Amino acid sequence: MRLPTLRRTRSAEPGTITGTARLDRRTKRLVGRLRPGDVAVIDHVDLDRVAADSLVAVGVTAVLNAKPSISGRYPNLGPEVLVKAGIPLVDDLGESVFQALREGETVRIDGNTLFVNGEPIAHGTRQDTDTVAKAMADAREGLSVQLEAFAANTMEYLKQERDLLLDGVGVPDVETTIAGRHCLIVVRGYEYKDDLDVLRPYIREFKPVLIGVDGGADALVEAGYTPDMIIGDMDSVTDDVLRCGAEVIVHAYPDGRAPGLARVHQLGLSALTFPAAATSEDVAMLLADEKGATLIVAVGTHNNLIEFLDKGRGGMASTFLTRLKVGGKVVDAKGVSRLYRQSISGSSLLLLVLSALSAMASAVAVSTVGKAYLGVLSEWWNNLVFQLGQLFS
Repeated sequence: MRLPTLRRTRSAEPGTITGTARLDRRTKRLVGRLRPGDVAVIDHVDLDRVAADSLVAVGVTAVLNAKPSISGRYPNLGPEVLVKAGIPLVDDLGESVFQALREGETVRIDGNTLFVNGEPIAHGTRQDTDTVAKAMADAREGLSVQLEAFAANTMEYLKQERDLLLDGVGVPDVETTIAGRHCLIVVRGYEYKDDLDVLRPYIREFKPVLIGVDGGADALVEAGYTPDMIIGDMDSVTDDVLRCGAEVIVHAYPDGRAPGLARVHQLGLSALTFPAAATSEDVAMLLADEKGATLIVAVGTHNNLIEFLDKGRGGMASTFLTRLKVGGKVVDAKGVSRLYRQSISGSSLLLLVLSALSAMASAVAVSTVGKAYLGVLSEWWNNLVFQLGQLFS
């Protein structure tokens, strides 16, 4: 008999954690189902920072990975994020963990061992600050190999998508008016929430075309905006956001296959497809550039070599070339929240209010109409005081 599912509890025994298991081989898809206190069971070799940040934001009590979170190919940033946040990470549990566990089942983690119904079902490697630091140091030694692979992938992509990069061949005709306007492209990447918050005055003044890349569309809605366009393979955007009225562009494989299109049609929505070997964020930038955007403001996108490698995909080579293609128009908002944060102290706000009230009082006191109103108000107050005095005398 299986135990009933429970919310997160911590045993009095050090290192022992109990919680409800949620499983998915796609980490970004799993995040949408997780709740605070859940145990996330993933299948994510070389866990990247974006995925780790999303797990921390949800408030999981532990992360169980069927694969090594650091394989040694390159120094990926995700495991460090988890251990710094105090979230236990058990690695390399093996493929069998997905067969042995069921969604919503209560699990117990004791050291590096996973228990269900009191029975051990898998053993892994419990990561901590020291083990992650050592694995990262070892991975940096092999970084030159990854740089060579990245360069080779870049050349391969250039050959494959030459016509798209140089002449815009394959970019679909969209209904949204982009020519002559700014475009704000939002990806659920590093510091996207803080940067979106800082960009509020810019969005209010310039009213850019709001383009959400997959889960970036949800990020726009969460910030209080309605996307004009949603671009991506539709694996992390929610149904409600897809129905918000935005124009939908499904990122397809170069051969035209678009798995995400079926989901859009099931929701009763129409969509265009954009076949390309590039990533979805690159597709969004290429579309904005080809349709005549005067400026592209990027939030949460990848813009340096460390981030390209951290993503751990050969396709990130397309981002490098896309940046070369549209670089003159792109402004990266990443990190702007750390450079500048608009704030008004409480004392400054109080002083502003008092100054405004003082100015209003002075204006009323010197004007003829103001004097008449003050006389009426004074007479009303005197009558009120007199009546109260009569009442209690």
